[in-house]
Amino acid sequence: MRRFNFLIPLFLISCNSKQEEPQQTTDNQTAWLENQASERGVDFTWISGAIDAFNMPEIIGGGAAMIDYDNDGDLDLYFVQGGFLDSNKIKRNALMRNDGGHFTEVSQRSGADDDGYGMGVATGDYDNDGFVDLFVTNVGNNVLLHNNGDGTFTNRTEKAGLNDDGWGASCAFADLDADGDLDLYVVNYLMWKHGLKIDCYNEKGTRDYCAPVNYMAPSRDIIYRNNGDGTFTDHSIQSGLGTRFGTGLGILCNDYTGDGKIDIFIANDGMPDQLWRNNGNWTFTDVAPLRGCALDDEGKAKAGMGLTSDDFDGDGDFDIIVCNLFGESDSLYRNDGDFFTDITASKGIRTATRHATRFGLGWVDFNNDGILDLYEANGRVQQIGTPLTEDPFAEPNYLLQGTENKWEIIQGVLNLEVHTSRAAAFGDINNDGGIDVLVVNKDAPAYLLMNVHADRSNSVTLRVLNKHGSDALGGVVTAIVNGKTVTHPIQSAWSYMAANDPRVHFGLGDAKEITNVTVRWVDGTTTEHGSFDKGFHTLRQ
Repeated sequence: MRRFNFLIPLFLISCNSKQEEPQQTTDNQTAWLENQASERGVDFTWISGAIDAFNMPEIIGGGAAMIDYDNDGDLDLYFVQGGFLDSNKIKRNALMRNDGGHFTEVSQRSGADDDGYGMGVATGDYDNDGFVDLFVTNVGNNVLLHNNGDGTFTNRTEKAGLNDDGWGASCAFADLDADGDLDLYVVNYLMWKHGLKIDCYNEKGTRDYCAPVNYMAPSRDIIYRNNGDGTFTDHSIQSGLGTRFGTGLGILCNDYTGDGKIDIFIANDGMPDQLWRNNGNWTFTDVAPLRGCALDDEGKAKAGMGLTSDDFDGDGDFDIIVCNLFGESDSLYRNDGDFFTDITASKGIRTATRHATRFGLGWVDFNNDGILDLYEANGRVQQIGTPLTEDPFAEPNYLLQGTENKWEIIQGVLNLEVHTSRAAAFGDINNDGGIDVLVVNKDAPAYLLMNVHADRSNSVTLRVLNKHGSDALGGVVTAIVNGKTVTHPIQSAWSYMAANDPRVHFGLGDAKEITNVTVRWVDGTTTEHGSFDKGFHTLRQ
């Protein structure tokens, strides 16, 4: 999230970006999403604690997860809270149980109410007991919350060997060595400590939040190997990652090189993005420069924040979208096998997205027509331009409809005030076949955007479980839909500091079913599962 101010030459770019034409917007009378947070009992505000000290973390967080922690078949909500860096006031994370589409807060009695200055969250069953656990990144000590299976969580951070007091951003569970248990990757942003003060100023000449480059303190990420006994070992140095520094904010864990092993893509803020190829021996090599996804098509390192991944073109490999700062468009990298091609301009995204600062995003099929749409959660990082509300950082979020050839911004969200949005988590909250969105706002109530598209088609949703009865993160599902081969990853770590519904969603369009369903499991085996009608189904290894 690179900020432009007169302390650095990039300020000139910010000024020039104002001269561009406004984004193209398609009017659409159909309501796609409606904010139903209040009526469904969702009451959460991420507290930044800002008191004009301009502490960097205040403008970065916070995270959220959609997680079925009680295994009752519907998605519960977990919110990562911020707090007050300059006082002793305590704010805690929130867990909300889904009770038939209405949410009940169970934070305190669940033990999941960590009180760190929170950033991001990952979900996954790290000990293979059949219950999804939580890992929370903080400005300071991160936290591993073990799901006890009875509605409660226990802090196992120290026992698991996951103590780290850096500034964690996004994080992800992934079985990087294909041994049957989930390893852990923590994206660290800056080597920033409370009390570090740098005065920065925006284009108006008023004090504002600094850019990460002003601190000159990129951090190194941490990769932990799961030992299979409830503990982890830091393999950062041995893996090759520990000697590289960056300003990471977002993470993806999928096979991007086509060799069957889970690779890692990191979105860096103002530095080249990284694609860590999994070499299969607990070493990783950054191949982003060679494969064309470190920089955009003009050779620039953008302010990478959120990101999302899927196979939008139906060729069987996974493409990537990275969202960036005001004045910089998103970057759509098409996976062409041995390399990536930046096709942002040809798909309408370059013009549409560069007029806001984007954080959380999802590449999902909201109307179930078989084409992926986009939702982007936006909010400024400096007090530039004309304020749209009393919040000088607030910006409207984007909804982009996907067509066969491009994406266009549409007006399809009801009951939505403009706030400063950060994390966005995606999943089917009420199990009606439509993808919903949870958005965290800075110092304002969260959105719960329910899918109300009246004309959406039917869908098939698959929960894919490994031999331990846990979500098979890192696997791949392929099916035939309307005569076309459709491939989706099994993933929960994408967007921005968020954990998402790991179930695999197929929009049917005019079809009545999906056929020839195949699962490629993380261990390299493949199974065939036949055909499935609309609705919800479970596949087991």
